[in-house]
Amino acid sequence: MREIAIVAFAQTDHRRRSDELSEVEMLMPVLHDVLGQTGLKTSDIGFTCSGSSDYLAGRAFSFTMALDGVGAWPPISESHVEMDGAWALYEAWVKLLTGEADTALVYAYGKTSPGEIRDVLTRQLDPYYVAPLWPDSVSLAALQAQALIDAGDTDEPALAAVAARSRAAAAANPHAPLSGPVPAGDYLVQPLRTGDCPPISDGAAAVILAAGDTARGLCERPAWIRGMDHRIEAHSLGVRDLTDSPSARQAAERAGAFEIPHGLKGMGGAPFVDTAELHAPFTSQEVVLRKALRLGDDVNVNPSGGALAANPVMAAGLIRIGEAAARIHRGASDRALAHATSGPCLQQNLVAVLEGES
Repeated sequence: MREIAIVAFAQTDHRRRSDELSEVEMLMPVLHDVLGQTGLKTSDIGFTCSGSSDYLAGRAFSFTMALDGVGAWPPISESHVEMDGAWALYEAWVKLLTGEADTALVYAYGKTSPGEIRDVLTRQLDPYYVAPLWPDSVSLAALQAQALIDAGDTDEPALAAVAARSRAAAAANPHAPLSGPVPAGDYLVQPLRTGDCPPISDGAAAVILAAGDTARGLCERPAWIRGMDHRIEAHSLGVRDLTDSPSARQAAERAGAFEIPHGLKGMGGAPFVDTAELHAPFTSQEVVLRKALRLGDDVNVNPSGGALAANPVMAAGLIRIGEAAARIHRGASDRALAHATSGPCLQQNLVAVLEGES
């Protein structure tokens, strides 16, 4: 299989509100940054793919306006997914695997501050039986958290510890709007308190992919994508076990996360990774993902602070992959697992395995 790597990653300083900026104005500095890291120009990019949501922007085909920030003339090879940017990265990865391009630009953005994101996300639900009831995203996450507590998989102090660890890690992340000691706060929807939930965040991110020797020429230590896969749960919440994530486990298996690299031995069947960037907007979801992905205490989980520190919807999953790649670029990680999710209660899950050359 053709070798593909992430060679550059950039993101905005994520903010609670960015009323003075349009999506294009928010995106432009990120695109300049990620291209500048490699010395590439827009004309050097073989394929461009983006991820965003018209529901957040409040207008149809909003991604076409973002293309003003990319530069679509002369005509470029371009695509878009109405999903988190992690799925745009998957499409670009497949494009490069076919040999139709040697480089790809992937970007994603989201402004959640203009509306009530808890209500907007109800549009992801089954339109006949669930969406008309308007169960918001926090209430559904609370159902999952309560199911975990009832099953004995966690408790409220353990969830608070997840939040505390994530936000302590985010103190070293200059892009995160929420870091350091954060009180548990009052209940939003029991058993979830404000500290168990992600901050409202506006932001954008971008990565550049390159193949083979092109990647080695653009980056001193490329983050090679050794495998990537995505799976989906049943649409109906009533037929799912909310304490488990079979789709995340299967995606990890297909991505090779549970395979031991040549010459190395794992412990207890756990994946040999030193870092895991998990897209877990709620503390309870990290509990589910740790179990599904077989992550032991020796794995550094969300050293960036994760989605509990910055959660720009439609870009947060791509940021998890970018953060994992950036750690490989600077030598802080050798083999990392990156995860992205979309939909209620971890409905859709993508897993990527990244490695740096020794």
